[in-house]
Amino acid sequence: MTKRPENIFVGISIGDLNGIGSEVILKSFEDTRMLELCTPIIFANVKILSFLKKQLELNVNLHGIDKIDQALVGKINVLNVWREGVNLELGKEDETVGKYAVKSFTSATQALKDGLVDVLVTAPISKSNIQSEEFSFPGHTDYLNQELEGDALMFMVQDNLRVGLFTDHVPINEVAKHLTEALIRKKIKTINQSLIQDFGITKPKIAVLGLNPHSGDNGVIGDEEEKVLKPALKKIFEEGTLVFGPYSADGFFGSGQYEKYDAVIATYHDQGLIPFKTLSFGKGVNYTAGLNKVRTSPDHGTGYDIAGKGIADHNSFTEAIYMAIDIYKSRIEYQEITAKPLKIKEKQL
Repeated sequence: MTKRPENIFVGISIGDLNGIGSEVILKSFEDTRMLELCTPIIFANVKILSFLKKQLELNVNLHGIDKIDQALVGKINVLNVWREGVNLELGKEDETVGKYAVKSFTSATQALKDGLVDVLVTAPISKSNIQSEEFSFPGHTDYLNQELEGDALMFMVQDNLRVGLFTDHVPINEVAKHLTEALIRKKIKTINQSLIQDFGITKPKIAVLGLNPHSGDNGVIGDEEEKVLKPALKKIFEEGTLVFGPYSADGFFGSGQYEKYDAVIATYHDQGLIPFKTLSFGKGVNYTAGLNKVRTSPDHGTGYDIAGKGIADHNSFTEAIYMAIDIYKSRIEYQEITAKPLKIKEKQL
């Protein structure tokens, strides 16, 4: 087929086939208006998805293809990454099924690298059953950071609430030693640039949370704020980035203080994700900022406990598709503006 600029190709990795990934993907495209926004290409096997579609009683038509150039606009394209059957036990964690999640994801990533799809949206995987000698990564983000250009950063987004992390999948007893000035600079730079090019915010304001209770209480409860965070943030602010803090994390979200900023950076995983998911669960999106390609995913996991029951909420996955498309378009606009600044200035005059 001839690809037109408006046909944004959305590559979709299937995730764990025993989880709710297939269900939320197919439910997202039950609304045929989605096909006016993009051309989906699901990396899986059309026979398996047809079986799951029938079992879940979903009203979607699937178009099986063997090459991406066979994809049709207006269709839900399923690229056959493998041909053999897979024994599924919905709701059960299975190492063999995990291998197919990896096949789907790595194939979709390669297509993203090759420019065969424009953006990537990933369904949830189980971090334990994907591990092997060939794939030894904690999750999607770490693999993408290796395969793509840039420095990956987990960025949780729902409307104007955006939460980034200095450390993500790090044991809590190791967080403090990871908080160096170099790391803080890198993460703030990544988030600041993402806010500008991906979300269209000209001069972002970023808040940073402290590591310790009450942000250390001036060194009484831990000294990471006094020795590392405050000096680093002061330097970065003086260099022109509007970064503020460190703030005491306990009341920051409950008081609505986060609404004054374009993004919030937490020092560790649960410090940022617990309030984020409390405020936005089911609508939030996990965006991998900092890379040269766009990847999003829903804010939930495999959902083994409800797999196959037809009750999974697809809204977060749908939002992940929307956001991937919006960021892709925003980047094109940003590149056009920054590529010809003199011409744009002349037009304004």
